Amino acid sequence: MSSQKIDVRAYAQRIGEEIGVSGWIPITQDMIDTFADLTYDHQFIHVDAKRAATEGPFGGTIVHGFLTLSLITRMAREAEPGIEGAGMLINYGFEKVRFLHVVPTGSNVRGRVVLTEAEEKKPGEFTFTHRITVEIEGVDRPALVADWVTRLYIQH
Repeated sequence: MSSQKIDVRAYAQRIGEEIGVSGWIPITQDMIDTFADLTYDHQFIHVDAKRAATEGPFGGTIVHGFLTLSLITRMAREAEPGIEGAGMLINYGFEKVRFLHVVPTGSNVRGRVVLTEAEEKKPGEFTFTHRITVEIEGVDRPALVADWVTRLYIQH
């Protein structure tokens, strides 16, 4: 998260603007293996480099789509400014998620964040929708695009 702080109402006025871009995140096989253990998704295209290279269509292991999606939390926190008085922020869900390109193991990914909707539901309670585009370093097509809905509560 940026050290810069912004008033929540000023932030809500930035609809349609790119809010920021995260730093690059290296994707390692250890990261993928840990995710596979946590989610019980041990499909060979993710965890068996030898088999993925010979039997899979991608020439090696690839990142789970849901691992890539889960990284948007880190990406958004790096890209977005801090909100003055921010208390609790909760994940409210997704309007849309599309996985557009595989992420090969060893890739670097980053998130590009655009504020698409903002609404003050009641005083101090804001719902934001951000379009997060996850880029793969050196690849023209994004890994995924997600419209992520969060709810922010301002401390009084």
